[in-house]
Amino acid sequence: MRTLSRIAQSRRPAGPSSSGGRRLRLGFVPLFDSAPLIMARELGLFEANGLQVQLHREIGWATVREKLLYRELDAVHALAPMLFAASRGLGSVPIDCLTGLVLRVGGNAITLSAPLLRSGVRDGRGLREWSAGRNEPLVFGIPFLYSCHHFLLHAWLESSGFVPHRDVRLVVVPPPQMPGNLKAGHLDGFCAGEPWNSVATLARAGGRVAGSAQIAPGHPEKVLMVRREFAEARADEHAGLIRSLLEACRFCVAPENRGRLVETLARPGYLNVPEPALAACFEESGTAAPFDARVHEPTSAGAEWVLANLVKVGLLPPRSAAAAGPADLFRADLFQNATRTPFPHEPITSLP
Repeated sequence: MRTLSRIAQSRRPAGPSSSGGRRLRLGFVPLFDSAPLIMARELGLFEANGLQVQLHREIGWATVREKLLYRELDAVHALAPMLFAASRGLGSVPIDCLTGLVLRVGGNAITLSAPLLRSGVRDGRGLREWSAGRNEPLVFGIPFLYSCHHFLLHAWLESSGFVPHRDVRLVVVPPPQMPGNLKAGHLDGFCAGEPWNSVATLARAGGRVAGSAQIAPGHPEKVLMVRREFAEARADEHAGLIRSLLEACRFCVAPENRGRLVETLARPGYLNVPEPALAACFEESGTAAPFDARVHEPTSAGAEWVLANLVKVGLLPPRSAAAAGPADLFRADLFQNATRTPFPHEPITSLP
């Protein structure tokens, strides 16, 4: 079997790179759904598409947003609602940004603390009954205010009889810090993506009680977010980046690649979590995303779902939502143009 470095060498196209020697700086937050970015690097897919890419591991979503704002990163693994918040200047200076690729749909879960589970709480209604008469609000963690985690938790609490933001206090916690804060008793629960629910479960700090599939199946979760000027001025690189990540998604979804995926993501420079926690992610939420244009193409329906929920949780006035221009942010045309160009090599689904 050839090594990954030899695979990368064999897939590197002849002639000069289309990036002209410029490095493309790509940021990610250590989550299971960053797998396409990581595997595109490991498999040499960026080089195969004429790109020189540097991956940057970031602690949380605010850091990713700020580094894109100040041009320290060219493209980022981002929460779908971040795109709309950034474009409207919600919580930051406005960023003229867009996406041509949905990296992931669904994949989040709500995890409750071990003490709550030991008390017999197994769902939202049980949590409501347990909390009746408490003087202090429950405390739940979310990774970012402008996130689908916020939407899902809000919907789950509301359907369970809570008044969100009155009965429950939401605090922003970087995803890698959630299991530790849950175990320390600083949180009663959290909503996050994998592998942090699995990490909490294996550490016996808590357990899952609900997820995206039950609350909002198929919701757009992560996107490739870039500045509009990057997409326009460096269009070939942007298209190559989309193609590289789509091919990496195809690799990630193949069952025969799970061992390689788990071993790679567990490394200190990537997610830095035990392999059993990553293996458990497949049981709970599948792989990074199916290789399917119906999943990865930015759609108006996905954009409208995000906007509707920004309004529902009180983060965006209805009039602003109407002027947000979802089609201008979720760019199906960029996805279609990028995928119309043939791959410069035979697409892969597994290691040779």
